[in-house]
Amino acid sequence: MTAAQADLLIDRPAVADGAALWRIAKDSETLDLNSSYSYLLWCRDFAGTSAVARGADGSPIGFLTGYVRPEQPHTLLVWQVAVDAAHRGRGIAAALIESLAARLGAERGISWVETTITPGNTASERLFTSFAERHGATVSREVLFDTGLFPDGPHESEVLYRIGPLTF
Repeated sequence: MTAAQADLLIDRPAVADGAALWRIAKDSETLDLNSSYSYLLWCRDFAGTSAVARGADGSPIGFLTGYVRPEQPHTLLVWQVAVDAAHRGRGIAAALIESLAARLGAERGISWVETTITPGNTASERLFTSFAERHGATVSREVLFDTGLFPDGPHESEVLYRIGPLTF
């Protein structure tokens, strides 16, 4: 753990965090931006399977949204991970994944993590493959949603990364 991570508070998001999560996602310039309403709902309905990193003043500086797959109750699907530009490069995204996976491993028996990454998103590729390496887990990759499935214009394929089995 780095010095920056030692001062980091990671907890569950609250509805009041929704606007900040939307802003961080918008400013990331890499995530598909959802409506501001969806971030409010996410903070209400999926707070138990998501995490927020808070700065010294308690305001969100990063987040991870996720959910447990209904047909695979031991699998956490990571929807989005983002860190405010002023706080990047400090291992906050990795700390978010580690914290949430450990919490859900203990609470719900999570032993797999999935996410989708578009080709060429090397930062996300490194983030998730290094998570797998730290846990001695395998990573399988396959196209989950081909570019032709997206109805709203050009969108790269989404490649599913399946990481596990994990033990905590």
